[in-house]
Amino acid sequence: MSETLDHSLASKLALDLKTILTPRRLVGLYRLMAGFRWLYLGALVAVTIGAYVRTLFYRLVRHTVDNVLGDPGAANQLPWIAGAFVGLAALEGLFAYMRGTWSAKTAEGITLRLRNYLFDHIQRLPFGFHDYVKTGELIQRSTSDVDAVRRFFADQALGIGRIVALFLVNLAMLVTLDLRLALTSIAVMPVIVAMSYFFFGRVSKAYEAYQEQEAKLSTVLQENLSGVRVVRAFARQDYETDKFDRENLGKYHRGRRLTFMHALYWPLSDVICAAQTVLAMATGASMALRGQITVGTYMAAMGMVVWIIWPIRNLGRLIVNVSTGLVSYQRVADVIAEDREDIDEGTVAPGAAIRGALEFENVGFAYEPRAVLEDPEPKRARSRRGEKAPAKESEPKPAAQGEPAPSVEVLHDITFSCAPGEVVALLGSTGSGKTSIINLLLRFYDYQEGHITLDGIELLDYPRALLRRSIGIVEQEPFLFSRSIRENIAYGVERDVSQEEIEAAARAAAIHAIIVTFPDGYNTIVGEKGVTLSGGQRQRVAIARALLKDPRILVLDDATSSVDTETEELIREALAKLMEGRTTFIVAHRIQSVMAADLILVLDRGRIVQSGTHADLVNQEGLYREIYEIQSRIDAEVQQEVAAEAEPALDGQLV
Repeated sequence: MSETLDHSLASKLALDLKTILTPRRLVGLYRLMAGFRWLYLGALVAVTIGAYVRTLFYRLVRHTVDNVLGDPGAANQLPWIAGAFVGLAALEGLFAYMRGTWSAKTAEGITLRLRNYLFDHIQRLPFGFHDYVKTGELIQRSTSDVDAVRRFFADQALGIGRIVALFLVNLAMLVTLDLRLALTSIAVMPVIVAMSYFFFGRVSKAYEAYQEQEAKLSTVLQENLSGVRVVRAFARQDYETDKFDRENLGKYHRGRRLTFMHALYWPLSDVICAAQTVLAMATGASMALRGQITVGTYMAAMGMVVWIIWPIRNLGRLIVNVSTGLVSYQRVADVIAEDREDIDEGTVAPGAAIRGALEFENVGFAYEPRAVLEDPEPKRARSRRGEKAPAKESEPKPAAQGEPAPSVEVLHDITFSCAPGEVVALLGSTGSGKTSIINLLLRFYDYQEGHITLDGIELLDYPRALLRRSIGIVEQEPFLFSRSIRENIAYGVERDVSQEEIEAAARAAAIHAIIVTFPDGYNTIVGEKGVTLSGGQRQRVAIARALLKDPRILVLDDATSSVDTETEELIREALAKLMEGRTTFIVAHRIQSVMAADLILVLDRGRIVQSGTHADLVNQEGLYREIYEIQSRIDAEVQQEVAAEAEPALDGQLV
């Protein structure tokens, strides 16, 4: 950050936003201004001085009408008065510029800090958080809600300050002109304030409902765009369109309700303020006709009345709009309130060398339920009424957004061990617990029962950062960034990487020969999620990325599922050399991928039902042998079909 921002701004942005959290939203917004408060105070001072300069304009009008225009001997003052008008206008413009500049710097600085913090914070939240929160919800809170907070500082809070300054300064000046006229000019203020308060709570609820619906719509759109190939492959465009239309219609209804409230407020406030203006003008005109005030005083007073009544009207509008800023602040604060995953916690030194000896002893694990992004209002409302939380129901229901789901136990009594450099294969059907074991190894989640030791030390004593630096993983569905192939392969390596190293990793993953056929070679930009590459090519780029990391422990999570048999054989031969001296976990469905492993664990419903080498297991009755026989039979049938299709073509060539 110091390379792109000046030192002053960088220091202002260095704030732990957890320190701003408080149930009182206005207090939280004030804390959010840390580092920018003096700048914002300067903007408020500029607003106040600008309001005072405007009242001087009307005082000058009064002097001109009463003392200059009616006196032929005072004609020589007109050039000076004209210059004074120009000077006051220039001075007001100067303070308006200062107000706008300083408020913009404050609002944009706060927004910059908030967005940076949110992006960093979301990346550091535990996997359990992301299990329950949809991507569209986080995007909505990080963009639309943050922008609403920006508008609060840029327009709404400063607008309230400007309105209060205009009201107080003009009212004070009007009192010096005539007390009766001043009191008449603020007669409707209690009505406007009461009406604004009435609408405030209702607009807050309507806006919060609108934002929640917009988040749902964003989620539908994000999922559809991410899975556009699947949608088209299954011809589900009409289904997706109907789903989007339903959510969009929901947004329409909530938006219409919000707009209706604004539409109802404005005519009411306009009628009341217009009636107040007519009353003030009639009162002033009557006083002027009776000689109680001069014509100049009347003109100056009417100018001040306008800047008393209409700011009151706008105050109501801003009070209503401020509710949107407060709601958005709370939605952002709910994300900030979530605890981060501590990646540095642990008793093992961050630079400790890992050999790769692993032992699982009676390990049990369940995905624990948790509540995220809870709405604090029901809880506060119950607290104010002295009520307790609702009793839990005996029958669990499907969890909604942000609600905890029932605990799901996925691993039971897992026990095995491996020495450094050994290859462990995890085999089983979908949902058998293979990926969950890998998640525990990387400490994406922590086990609740038993022990896992790495090099004789409890796994929970290792900092997560150390583990993840020391473990290379190729997932079942590899994710590639919309960058060059070179950048994707080098991603995750915390040092400068030479082209030779990248090419060596690519050769080992059997992808180098394909990359060099592209016009831009390693500088070829892959599409979003690597869509410009085939499934097998994406898989091999991900393998090259893991190999370049040179980890002590290598995890291949069904890494050969998207490649053909020939390519799988090439990868297996390359990996056989690179896995020497490196503990490797292979997660697979196909027997051919695990036959050479030192230890094969067959899992079923979260339990190890068989373990041993291929030679041991293939001669035992059990699940492994059943899978082996089924896959062998399928492979034999496929080979027979291929041979049968090839024979007529061969006979035709001979003829």
